[in-house]
Formats: sequence, C-alpha cells, structure tokens
Amino acid sequence: MAAVDAEVQSTQEVRAQHSAEAAVPAVTGDPSLIGLPSFIVGSVALGLVLVGYVPAAAVGASLPVIVAATGLGLVIAAIWSAAIGQSAVAGVFGIFAGFWLSYGMLVLGLTHNWFAIVAADAVDTQGLFLISWLVVIGMLTLATLRLPIAYTVLFALIEIALVLVLVGTLQQSAGTLKVGGVVVFIFAAVGVYLFFSSSSQATGGKALPLGQPLVHS
Repeated sequence: MAAVDAEVQSTQEVRAQHSAEAAVPAVTGDPSLIGLPSFIVGSVALGLVLVGYVPAAAVGASLPVIVAATGLGLVIAAIWSAAIGQSAVAGVFGIFAGFWLSYGMLVLGLTHNWFAIVAADAVDTQGLFLISWLVVIGMLTLATLRLPIAYTVLFALIEIALVLVLVGTLQQSAGTLKVGGVVVFIFAAVGVYLFFSSSSQATGGKALPLGQPLVHS
C-alpha cells in the first residue's frame, strides 16, 4: 500500500507541475513591431543629417533619436526575438543595435574627445568605423539570402549607403554624403513597407508580398 500511495503522490506532483507550467504564458508576439520602427526613426534622423538638414557642426543632432530610441528599441527587439526562439531575427536586430549604438559612441567620442583622437585623424577614424560595418553588413546580406527578397534589398541598400558615406567622408564630399542620405531614406522606406506587413498580420490581416528568396533551401 505504501508503494501505491507513493506512486499516486508522484503522479499528482507531476500533474501539478504540468498545470503550473501551463499556467505560465509563453512569450510570443512579433518583435519586428518594435524593431522596425526603432530602425526607421534612426534611419530618418541619420538621413536628415547626411542631406544637410542640420549644419555639419550639428552632427550630434540625431543622437537623441539614435541612442535612446533606435539603439534601445533594437536591443529590446533582439532580446524578445531570442526569448521566442527566433535566433536569426535576434541576430539581425542585435547587429543593427550594435551599429547604431556604436555610431552614437563614435560621434560623442569625437565631438567630446573621449578617445584622445586628434582632429587630423578624425576622418580616418570615421573610415575605420564605416569599413568595419561594411564588412559586417555585407556578411549579413549574404547570410540572409534565404529570407524574402525584401530583406535582401534592405540590407543591400544599407551596404550601398555605407559605401557612399565612406567615400563622401574620405573625400570630404558633401555631394556624395547627400546621395548617401537619399539612399538612407530609400532603405528607411523599405523598412516602412516591412513594418506595414508585420502590423497587418498583428491586426488580423495578411502579410504584404515580400518576394521570393534568392536562395532556396
């Protein structure tokens, strides 16, 4: 009888454990509803700087948006994505969080002399930043070719914008920087399209057409 009672008690404990686990709601949802708007607002702010909406001396004008909204929002989206098992999405949001936060650090560091970089080396420092991120974004573009083509277009446009900003920075060409700013606005528009697709699904509608991936499994 003691053995039977022990088995019954064990069964009840297992059932109680399963009931407790079922009572805890699973983390779900779509992290892109935070990640994409965060990315878009930072892109618009950067684009406005590049096209000359603010004077060149006011390059830090975009930092409140880029650091407090874009950087923080993408970190939240990356954590959310990882929590629901979307590793690829978490990787993308995490990479772009790193880009925007490091951009903010670069501008703040150069304008406040945090890194003891003399004025003569400021251009090469910006070049180092841009080249480093060109490599990473290029890698990301190639690694995500299995995604719908809208994402490939987005990443490719970001790569093109980085190239233009790099050339404009090294050659100190305001015209090239403005073209880079225009490309930034274009990839921000692609981000808006992706957000509309996600928000349509979140509100009970259908996803917008995102195109077939360039590489099929």
